[in-house]
Amino acid sequence: MKSKFRVFATCDIGESINLLRSKGYEVEVYPQPEAPPKKLIVEKVKSGVDGLITTLRDQIDAEVFEAGKGTLRVVSQIAVGFDNINRADANRYKIPFTNTADVLTDATAEFAFFMMGALARRLWTSEHITRENKWGFWHPYLPFLGDEVTGKTVAVIGTGRIGLAMIKKCSGFDMNVLCYDPAYENRDFVAAIQEEMDHRHKRGLTREKNWIKYVSFEEAMKQADFVSVHVPLLRTGETATPTYHLFNEQTLRLMKPTAFLINTSRGPVVEEAALAKALKENWIAGAALDVYEKEPLPKDSPLRDPAIEDRCRLMPHFASQARITRLSTDPAKGMAGRCAQGLLDVLEGNYGGDITKMPYVVNKEAFAK
Repeated sequence: MKSKFRVFATCDIGESINLLRSKGYEVEVYPQPEAPPKKLIVEKVKSGVDGLITTLRDQIDAEVFEAGKGTLRVVSQIAVGFDNINRADANRYKIPFTNTADVLTDATAEFAFFMMGALARRLWTSEHITRENKWGFWHPYLPFLGDEVTGKTVAVIGTGRIGLAMIKKCSGFDMNVLCYDPAYENRDFVAAIQEEMDHRHKRGLTREKNWIKYVSFEEAMKQADFVSVHVPLLRTGETATPTYHLFNEQTLRLMKPTAFLINTSRGPVVEEAALAKALKENWIAGAALDVYEKEPLPKDSPLRDPAIEDRCRLMPHFASQARITRLSTDPAKGMAGRCAQGLLDVLEGNYGGDITKMPYVVNKEAFAK
């Protein structure tokens, strides 16, 4: 019996693959943990697949769309970001592509918060002195001190879904919040958080009265004890408010020498050479990164400098890597489930076949009448 649709997945997305197969789909999965060569993706698309499941590691552009001309109907990405997909090419070839926004919001914000705490309390350094048997005494302030998160001021740069989730977590630790967004200010949300802060203080749940407000980028950088980055990657020419290398030598010098930078957004938002210099010359106290200008992080990256390893936490693009967030087949909970549903919507002609109504399709503009 001929399969209903053919799909090639550049990685295994767990039980959601079997969900597609249970619907009669023929699904081939690239078996290695590394990304497949682009040449192989082109070959699979050229062989006549209807759907393509991709990750941020796969470069999807005109070469891929041309190979699938007449047969490829959808590219379904298991990620929020889609920097690897050439949107203009997708639109020109009239191929919808989907992403998995929303379901990793809290997981990413939670991870950013944990990174902030790990930096502040110097957990990595503390564990090393214990494991390396260098802990030989107890002293009030030697060999070093960390710092509290509670009561400090955090700058949340980018107040989209993940930024707002980060704010909720920070407010629970009685932190003051400086908000900055280059595109849109969610003042209703900020007002609601301020009301909650005021109520908690009025009921005696907090000793100090906390606050939240929108400020300029410069004010946020100068005043914050922690700067947490949650903006999309936008390059010059794409928008009036580009974020590429938003954090560079000039802007990093605005930060307090006791402040920390946390980036869980997109790697190129931070100029890594400038950040390494800032850490080495002590312009700032530390940084924690989960995303990089080039991934995996190159062996010769200045961020690997042993001189800054006690102040620079490096994570392997890990923020959304939680069991339910990554693999749940429920599209309301898991990236894998939403990835599969986005593909199903297009191939099954859900929403009356109107791509502009399909919630997980990104490039709806190509199909507007």
